[in-house]
Amino acid sequence: MIKPGMFIGERYEIIEKIGTGGMADVYRAKDQRLNRFVAIKILKTEYSNDKNFVTKFRGEAQSCAGLTHPNIVGVFDVGDDGELHYIVMELVEGITLKRFIEKKGRLSVKDAVGIAIQIAQGLDAAHQNHVIHRDIKPQNIIISREGKVKVADFGIAKAATSNTINQNAIGSVHYLSPEQARGGYSDERSDIYSLGVTMYEMLTGRVPFAGDNSVSVALLHIQGEATPLRELNPDIPPSLEKIVQKCMQKKPERRYLTATELIHDLKASIMNPSGDFVKVAPAVVTDSPTRMMTDKELGVIKSAPKSASYFEDDEEMETSRHLSRDGELDEDEELDGMSSKTEKLYLAGSILVVVILVGCILALVLKFFGIFDGNKGDLTVDASPTPSPTTIVSPTPKTDVMPNVEKKDFETAKSQLEALGLELDIRHEPSAEGNSDYPEGIVLEQNPAAGAVLNVGDRVTLTVNIGPGTTLLDESLIGLTQEQIETVLGDYLVLRFRYEASENIPEECVVRTDPEIGTEVQNGSTITVYLCSGKIYSVPNVLGRKQEEAQKLITDAGLTYVTDDDYSSTVPVGCVISQSPSESKQNSAVTVELIISLGPEPTLSPTPTPSPTPPPIPEPSPTEPVTGEATPVPQPVEPSATPAPATEG
Repeated sequence: MIKPGMFIGERYEIIEKIGTGGMADVYRAKDQRLNRFVAIKILKTEYSNDKNFVTKFRGEAQSCAGLTHPNIVGVFDVGDDGELHYIVMELVEGITLKRFIEKKGRLSVKDAVGIAIQIAQGLDAAHQNHVIHRDIKPQNIIISREGKVKVADFGIAKAATSNTINQNAIGSVHYLSPEQARGGYSDERSDIYSLGVTMYEMLTGRVPFAGDNSVSVALLHIQGEATPLRELNPDIPPSLEKIVQKCMQKKPERRYLTATELIHDLKASIMNPSGDFVKVAPAVVTDSPTRMMTDKELGVIKSAPKSASYFEDDEEMETSRHLSRDGELDEDEELDGMSSKTEKLYLAGSILVVVILVGCILALVLKFFGIFDGNKGDLTVDASPTPSPTTIVSPTPKTDVMPNVEKKDFETAKSQLEALGLELDIRHEPSAEGNSDYPEGIVLEQNPAAGAVLNVGDRVTLTVNIGPGTTLLDESLIGLTQEQIETVLGDYLVLRFRYEASENIPEECVVRTDPEIGTEVQNGSTITVYLCSGKIYSVPNVLGRKQEEAQKLITDAGLTYVTDDDYSSTVPVGCVISQSPSESKQNSAVTVELIISLGPEPTLSPTPTPSPTPPPIPEPSPTEPVTGEATPVPQPVEPSATPAPATEG
């Protein structure tokens, strides 16, 4: 049992349990070697002895280890400690998107689009590394305290290959794509469907499909239609409603094919909320009317040889059809192994193969002796051998020459390059001088240049013109982080960042722009974006207030104080004489110095000078005769103003 204080891998100290999932528990731990806090995911003990679960658990680490992106939770380490299998991940302090939606009820359009763009950016990085998440849902999206959105738990993700088939519908049923619900093939477009469901929940506060059990919800994903967004929330822009509808199309080919396309439309929805730029591919009609087969067509089918994959099933059907009532085969059918017509076809085919082989051998012999080139009898062999039908050619990568797609429409260029098996990186730039006449959506540049030799799978960068139009600095930009505003405006404008304090805007978020909000600016222009450097602190005026009241006002303003005493003849005792700094606005927290009154300074009355006191006159002691000793001679006494006392006889 995992307990706080125990060590995993002789390195990670368990602190507390912070979450649990279907396969694993998540703990906060401290990496004693690097002195940092991490999240460690440990496979539950009931699954540790199951090789399938252990393999899937290790696959999670392998899928995540190669993903490095700001919007993906990073993986630091993976290992085993006895029967414990664990993954060490980045610790993100924050809340899940599910909890955020529950607290807010439903998110504002600005918040929902900002979060969706960051999720799509994380998915785009994963998809470019051929990793599909397969379980996108609000519970797996973490919003950090800084506002960064991170995609977590690639627990059922695995590398996407041409034969990746998801045999079991894995993940929360409320966010499953129709193909996952059927247990069919899932790819990048499955993640886009789940992201569409997540956006639906962010904008409305509820999932599009709900039922009594998982089966009913899965059927609704396959067959049902969600309530239109604007019926539930009329404040949602039409363009954003169409984006969510395109993400949630039943057929994968009608959704966004890549997360890059989704990001582009999400950005456009911010700048043009009512625009009609979302294009959904028309549905392909797969059903066709029933057509009766002619007798000739039936005859061709009956006379065709049976394929290996179906022959056994057909033979078993024929066998069961001719079983007698007592359970034994009809003797005639048992002896009749193959129809005469089929036997003739096999015989004719065999003869034809033999004739072709003989003809090939004969042609090679005649070619060797030079009969066909007019040099009869010349035994010289041609220096350039002609490959025979039996020649084995080693496979080489298919190469193509890069076509010139500059000045072509983007969709045309995209179709042409994807047909060659090339991967595309798209950049959007405003038209500069010299090509300002080109309309929006025209390819301005390509890299590599036309004529370059490319292999299938190589990446090509296209710079697409966003047109010479204007961009509206909408009020929704206020409060965005630097990364979010770069995502929204970076393709259209050149951004320059400055800092200033603000009382109402969170730190590192947009306070204002120059030109100001509400202005339309030319694409390609440079604008200044002011980010909040911190809170503005108001220093209150506490002059003349009692000390306790003044200290409370300063503390409530988020400031600290120090006090000192002094005398004042005008300020009552215990009240503030002066403060430093005085009443003002401060860009950062300060310490206010308060001088408290001790009252008027006390004054001392003059003390009278005492008159000098004459020294006491010693009284004469009686004279006693002293034998053998000299009698001291009395010293003369100076007369004083005070008469000496009289001495008797």
